[in-house]
Amino acid sequence: MIAGILFALFVALMLIGTPVGVALGISGTVAIVLSNLDVTWFGLLAVPQNFYAGLAKYPLLAIPMFVLVGSIFDRSGVARRLVDFAIAIVGRGPGMLPMVAIMVAMFLGGISGSGPACAAAVGAVMIAAMSRAGYPGSFSAAVVAAGAATDILIPPSVAFIIYSVLVPGASVPALFAAGMVPGILTGLALIVPAVWLARRHKLGTLEAHLPRPPFWASLRDALWGLAAPVLILGGMRMGWFTPTEAAVVAVFYGLFVGMCIHRTIKVRDLFTILREAAELSAVIMMVVTLAGIFAWALSTLSVIDPITHAIVNSGLGEWGVLALIVLLLMTVGMFLDGISIFLIFVPLLMPIANAYGWDPVWFGVILTLKVALGQFTPPLAVNLMVSCRIARVPMESTVRWVVWMLASMFLVLVAVLIWPQLALWLPHRLGY
Repeated sequence: MIAGILFALFVALMLIGTPVGVALGISGTVAIVLSNLDVTWFGLLAVPQNFYAGLAKYPLLAIPMFVLVGSIFDRSGVARRLVDFAIAIVGRGPGMLPMVAIMVAMFLGGISGSGPACAAAVGAVMIAAMSRAGYPGSFSAAVVAAGAATDILIPPSVAFIIYSVLVPGASVPALFAAGMVPGILTGLALIVPAVWLARRHKLGTLEAHLPRPPFWASLRDALWGLAAPVLILGGMRMGWFTPTEAAVVAVFYGLFVGMCIHRTIKVRDLFTILREAAELSAVIMMVVTLAGIFAWALSTLSVIDPITHAIVNSGLGEWGVLALIVLLLMTVGMFLDGISIFLIFVPLLMPIANAYGWDPVWFGVILTLKVALGQFTPPLAVNLMVSCRIARVPMESTVRWVVWMLASMFLVLVAVLIWPQLALWLPHRLGY
């Protein structure tokens, strides 16, 4: 009865437009109160305790730092220099700028780990460049949003950090390593429809007439940006610092590059950068902490075990259950952001994964792939919102282009489902 009220209240609050974090916190609190009517005040103590417990986790310290890194590199001019270098490598021609946009987004994934931050940084440079080359704004927005979705797969990744907090059996280094190959495959899979669509519809007709940047000058300008993921990921691999410490190192490195090397960040810009990062980090952390109340209510009411038992014994079989999970997440991914999906569904899905003996690291990559798909799946696609705002086009105008990129990324998801070693080979090779 109380479990039914918990889910009904959560859905009702979502339908009337309540923010996800608030809906999680209110429904969880109401369920806790109803389950402790005889000792209400003692039951209510679980609310602040779990609120604090959801926040007081060391890996979560990396989130505001990586959000800050994304804001810093957005303003440092690194994205523009990486774009010039990529164009110098691949040249000019039909479909080359979309390829460059996806390549640069993949590379920035090794710096910020945030899809919206990457969409803002790449979109600010690439959407204007693609417009000058004759690409329609809707196509440019779709390409940038899809490319930025690779950021939560290619380490460092905010999504992997949150998953590691929810699933202690999956360490952050192992998840980072596991996301590398699927992230690269996803980027390559997105390049194929982007280039094909550009050539099929004769988009970017002016691109071949634009100047090609000189290779060596572009390389010299891009070196500081190219060194960032090497420093961050190489330092973690060498044991110089933990993922959380790597985020702090990345912040100071980004500030050094922006203020001392490129000199695109002034002292007066720091307040704006810190404010933007603080606002976004606060939203993420509030959702995480309020979801802790919801998760505690689920475990206290013993909701998870009966659901797990019913699904495992439903007769669908392992692949049927896996297909059901993918279908469920594809549906909710159209309406919820990735962090909310993790916080709501990981506590429900992990017992099912444990029942079938699925590797928690591999399962985390599968869930993150689904979240990446959701980041540019209308109607609530955070990456697409950012890129559409930059391109000044309505989101519905991008659908004709987005569907092809969603299909190509979905094929990568299917490949990782069929061949788990695509995700697990590298962490095993590195000894995680």
